[in-house]
Amino acid sequence: MFATALPRTADPNALPRDLFGAIADLKRDMNAVILAHYYQEADIQDLADYLGDSLGLSQQAAQTDADVILFAGVHFMAETAKILNPHKQVLLPDIDAGCSLADSCPAEGFAAFKAQHPNALVVSYINCTAEIKALSDVICTSSNAVSIVNQLPSDRPIIFAPDRNLGRYVADQTGRDLILWDGSCMVHEIFSEKKLVQLKVQHPQATVLAHPECEPPVLRHADYIGSTTALLKHAKGSDRDTFIVATEPGIIHQMQKAAPEKRYIPAPPTTNCACNECPHMRLNTVEKIYLALKNRTPEVTLPPDTCQAALKPIQRMLEMS
Repeated sequence: MFATALPRTADPNALPRDLFGAIADLKRDMNAVILAHYYQEADIQDLADYLGDSLGLSQQAAQTDADVILFAGVHFMAETAKILNPHKQVLLPDIDAGCSLADSCPAEGFAAFKAQHPNALVVSYINCTAEIKALSDVICTSSNAVSIVNQLPSDRPIIFAPDRNLGRYVADQTGRDLILWDGSCMVHEIFSEKKLVQLKVQHPQATVLAHPECEPPVLRHADYIGSTTALLKHAKGSDRDTFIVATEPGIIHQMQKAAPEKRYIPAPPTTNCACNECPHMRLNTVEKIYLALKNRTPEVTLPPDTCQAALKPIQRMLEMS
């Protein structure tokens, strides 16, 4: 008697040869859109339907008519898309793609901090969890933080969270005495002032571009400080041909595409590692994007009450931008 051969079960994680084509087919069939941050790897940037910084991605998430949003970024970004689209499916290629800055501001601790300043308005940088957004009066990004703070009543104290470096920069630009939560981004803290100065000596004609999340000693050497999108636009429009870039080096891919004749040098970290690359952002890959669309997981979900509470300060930001 012969045993009946059982049919082989298809491997749910098998990858097609043409990943980009397979992703395009899945997007069409699912009515899905891929949003990606500038800090993603180059292939993901080229794959995205929309590429941007936190403000642009928030605006795009608010406007999309897609049924499924795949967010190639980190967890707080996917949460923001879910808050703006509570009835749509939001996918994150790697559910462990977190954020050191968001992690530095736990909701329970921040709620206690806020209670110590009962008359203060809370301005929270978008790089925070949904729970922190729900405790805020208005959200900001590095693109609009100065403008947001300038629009708030001058007779009200302001708590700024979670990034102390961006908060210091905003305080300097606005003249407001901000109450700062002591949080920071591991990537933007790692740049070495000493090595940056050495680079400036080696390239005396170079323009130093820096994100305001960098530490004050680094910002002091910057020729231009701005959001990721602002840095990209400045490099493209400048008549200079060499730039030292003090932010996550993923943005250099877009700088090279926008002005390939120019030279872009990533600002060095304090050690010899690739610590200026965000390890959380780099968890996402093209392969994981395909599998997330194919299997409709990992999915980012939030309690409805958290979504509702966090939506108000995000909407306020979009109205004030």
